[in-house]
Amino acid sequence: MTDTTLVFIVLGLTLAAFVWGRFRYDLVALAALLGSVMLGLVPADEAFLGFGHPAVITVAAVLVLSRGFERSGVVDLIADQVLKVGDRLFLQLVALVGTVVVISGFMNNVGALALLLPVAMRVARQHDTSPSLLLMPLAFGSLLGGLTTLIGTPPNIIISSYRGDAVGESFGMFSFFPVGAAVALAGFAFIVLLGWRLVPRRAGKASTEEMFDTAHYLVELGVPEGAKAVGWSLRDLQDELEETIPVLAVVRDEKRRAGHAFHGTLREGDILLVEAGPDEMKLLEDKAGLAVGAEPEEEEGEHQAPEADPERREASPGQEKVDTEGLQLVEAVVRNDSMMVNRTVTQLRLQNQLGLHLVAVARDGERLKQRLRDIRFRAGDVLLLQGDEGGLSESLATLGCLPLASRNLTLGQPRLLLISLAIFAAAILAMVLDLLPSAVALSGAALLSLMAGVMPLRDSYQAIDGPVIVLLGAMIPVGQALETSGGAALVAEALLVLGNDWPVVVTLTGLFVVTMMLSDIINNAAAAVLMAPIAASLAEGFGASLDPFLMAVAVSASCAFLTPIGHQSNTLVMGPGGYRFGDYWRMGLPLEGVITLVAVPMILWAWPL
Repeated sequence: MTDTTLVFIVLGLTLAAFVWGRFRYDLVALAALLGSVMLGLVPADEAFLGFGHPAVITVAAVLVLSRGFERSGVVDLIADQVLKVGDRLFLQLVALVGTVVVISGFMNNVGALALLLPVAMRVARQHDTSPSLLLMPLAFGSLLGGLTTLIGTPPNIIISSYRGDAVGESFGMFSFFPVGAAVALAGFAFIVLLGWRLVPRRAGKASTEEMFDTAHYLVELGVPEGAKAVGWSLRDLQDELEETIPVLAVVRDEKRRAGHAFHGTLREGDILLVEAGPDEMKLLEDKAGLAVGAEPEEEEGEHQAPEADPERREASPGQEKVDTEGLQLVEAVVRNDSMMVNRTVTQLRLQNQLGLHLVAVARDGERLKQRLRDIRFRAGDVLLLQGDEGGLSESLATLGCLPLASRNLTLGQPRLLLISLAIFAAAILAMVLDLLPSAVALSGAALLSLMAGVMPLRDSYQAIDGPVIVLLGAMIPVGQALETSGGAALVAEALLVLGNDWPVVVTLTGLFVVTMMLSDIINNAAAAVLMAPIAASLAEGFGASLDPFLMAVAVSASCAFLTPIGHQSNTLVMGPGGYRFGDYWRMGLPLEGVITLVAVPMILWAWPL
């Protein structure tokens, strides 16, 4: 078989694996790279040159700088103002979506969403707004903002580097702004005026308070005289039960101690606050001898067998609802690249390794009713965790989760805030004046931020999104193989034949739409890597300028609005918003139509054929 046939087979299998989703995208990309090397499509001594590519270095530097902004309080200053919006949904949308559009132009768009996500949840709770009406617009806004600058999104960085390799000059920091700003403005106007009306209203179910409603699930179990559990630690209790049953607190001498911080042994007369369904309550009674005081009664109409019992219980007559104040509970959403994905709580050893209790899990806006030990986590799952307040932030970062519950906004230290802004401004100036390449300027800015103490070194390494770096480093040589094997020219030739009787603008629009559809099912960086050589071959075939074709790929690759898997931002709001897979296209499809109608004329105006 020819190299062209082989490269199409590799890419076909790679795209199928991306869509299937059984293996994470970085593993798929690495497999594609190694397969290309074994088939002779990529020289063995050049296999890993992609990891040193300027685009990869630039993405890593932007991720570090984004974390520096968070630590210095730059974004929190803005978020603090967002929280002052009133009860009107329109103003809430303008404040949240407008803020994330501006922020994501200068930092990683997933990072911008992560910072505004707790703010949006807090706004929803304070003003009794369904989070489903705020979170999808917020996610889409983070993608739109990334279109405006070189560092706003990885596809822009990839396309800029590709242009540098092709013509010897990369796109500048604000080369994307005329087109990106027009598209972002049009998208923003559509979202806040009409788009939010197309989002399904998940009233109540999207609220984490109702998803978990912990106080109604808690039961009080006493340790009677002669109970087996006397003298056991809470870890002994879990080991004996061979079950994950969260003990949220131990009450002794009228003092309540949070379960994760209770390291003593149980005594007669202790009271345990436990998250327990009927099966777990029987297990605690049989194996540990714990006594149920007044058993809560089942809700009306929900008398079912234990296997199907939704476990939701109201306090029995005369028994007050258990107070959850001071239990140090936090809600968090599982990221796409989290170490928790496809693993169970037993495999993760949350309590032993990180001192966290898993209390409950919600998926698609509903609390999961199966036993905690049987749940395999997915990206977008919302977790209710208990842990020490001082270490929660670090533990969640280690797990790859984002906090959802309202947090106290910290304004950082003014000195660090000014230093962070000054360093970033100097890097941008060096790029605009062509004093330094973007990879060098931004890497230097990241280094200076670390040396100035804007953030700890460990935070900078945690900020670098490993799966994205591996994806880029692996797919860049594969994308080059598509070009060197003649595959890109073959695809472009077929498109040229199809569009021979049509104006060039029609083919450009087709390239835009195809790339946008591709980014809805695979990572946007991978879409940019694969479509860039095809765009270049099209430009050469038409005898047209390379720039409008590359710009079309850059914009369209970042417009993944039809599915929750097209971009991490979409996945992250799925659980908290209570969305289903088919909800995204309702607003996403007309939004992609608006973007196409605005972007193509703007591209031709800013970058003539």
